[in-house]
Amino acid sequence: MALDFEELHRFVDSVLTANDGDHFNVLGLRPEYVERHRVGMSMPYSEALIGDPDTGVIHGGAITALLDTCCGFASATALDDLGMTPTIDLRIDYMRPATPGLTVYADAEVYRVTESVIFTRALAHHGDVDNAIASVVG
Repeated sequence: MALDFEELHRFVDSVLTANDGDHFNVLGLRPEYVERHRVGMSMPYSEALIGDPDTGVIHGGAITALLDTCCGFASATALDDLGMTPTIDLRIDYMRPATPGLTVYADAEVYRVTESVIFTRALAHHGDVDNAIASVVG
C-alpha cells in the first residue's frame, strides 16, 4: 500500500497543533511541505525561545528540536503506512547562531532506507541553505 501524502500532511499538522502547551506548540513548529523522502518545517522567532538574553539568539535546544522533528516526519514519508519513527541517533553541527527576529526553516531528507533504519539529514537556515545555522544527521 502506498502512503497517502495528503493524509500524512494532515497527520503532521495534527501532531504539531493537537496539544496546547506541548513542545511543538511552544516552539511554534509548522509544516511547510511534505513530499516523498522530504519535509520542510518552520519555527518563527519568539522571545520564549531565547537562549542568550544579551543577544536575543534562539537556544540551540529549540533548533535541535526543530531538526529532530523535521527528520522524524521525513522518515515517516519512507513508510508504506502512516506511522511515527523514533530517533535512535542524532548528530548536530552548529555553524552559526540564528539571527534574532528571523524565522528558522528546516529542510530534511531521507537519504537511505534499510529494513530496520531510515537515515536522514537536515539543515536549519533562514531561507538560504548555503548559509546554514546547523546541520544534522539522524
